Amino acid sequence: MSAAADLLSNYQHIIASLNLVTGGSGVYDVTVDGTSLYSKHETGRHANDGEILELFTAAYGEGVARYGT
Repeated sequence: MSAAADLLSNYQHIIASLNLVTGGSGVYDVTVDGTSLYSKHETGRHANDGEILELFTAAYGEGVARYGT
């Protein structure tokens, strides 16, 4: 899943726990360190490319250097 790859390649140094929980009918939730970032069930759609990374950056990454920079 690109959401996990995006998050871990950019912020693996600050993420303690990443959970991608799938459900029936393609429903999934993305939870980082116990905080829900995205829920397909709530939005009724798949996340756009890069959307989950943007949500994470807005919530946790402001002012935090991306991994390797």
